[in-house]
Amino acid sequence: MQSENLLLNQLNASTYSKIAPALIAVNLERGHELARPRERVHRAYFPYGGAISCVVKLPGGDAIETAMIGKDGEWGAAQALDDKVSLNGVMVQIAGKGSAIEADRLRRLADELPDLRALLMRYEHFFSAQVQQTAACNAVHQVEPRLCRWLLRLYDLVGPDYMITQEFMAEMMGVRRTSVTTIASNLQKAGAISYSRGQVHIHDVSILEARSCECRAEIRLHYEELFHPQELNRID
Repeated sequence: MQSENLLLNQLNASTYSKIAPALIAVNLERGHELARPRERVHRAYFPYGGAISCVVKLPGGDAIETAMIGKDGEWGAAQALDDKVSLNGVMVQIAGKGSAIEADRLRRLADELPDLRALLMRYEHFFSAQVQQTAACNAVHQVEPRLCRWLLRLYDLVGPDYMITQEFMAEMMGVRRTSVTTIASNLQKAGAISYSRGQVHIHDVSILEARSCECRAEIRLHYEELFHPQELNRID
């Protein structure tokens, strides 16, 4: 295996060997801001674990997550290639490790390695599809199926155990904490999850899948159609 990041594993050995010296090992610490709105992007990140959230903050103080990135992807490459600023706030939701690469270095490598550029552009296509699916989900689906979809996305990226507060879950979905508290309690009673002092454990994925909306399956299908990954069928 070339890398613990599934996207980088799509590269052939020759291309990966050319970018590997430019990759910097990083610890993605919970709560760390990788980018702020309208600021230039200086690095691209390829997580091995954990989860990164892209968040839109509204003038009134509310915020909502538009996309989640983990070991199946990257953040910052599209901005680095075009020397653009970040449109959203980007923060580490669940701590993990990963690789980073300086924007200028990535831009030069992408110019030299067409298959690297093509891979990053395919991922940008998936990322746009994820953002659009999430926007549609937030607009038309009830809170419970949205929360189940969100928990399943974390399960795909991180596994059955992670630390997260109800306040943060509510903020990411743009709902009140009381809504998340009620739904989390119902999911515990159903045997889907346990939740105590910010520690979430997923006991029964099938219950979450039954209560989730179709958006999780659609997002996974977008990824599979673009990358045909062997590992995404069970990336947890």
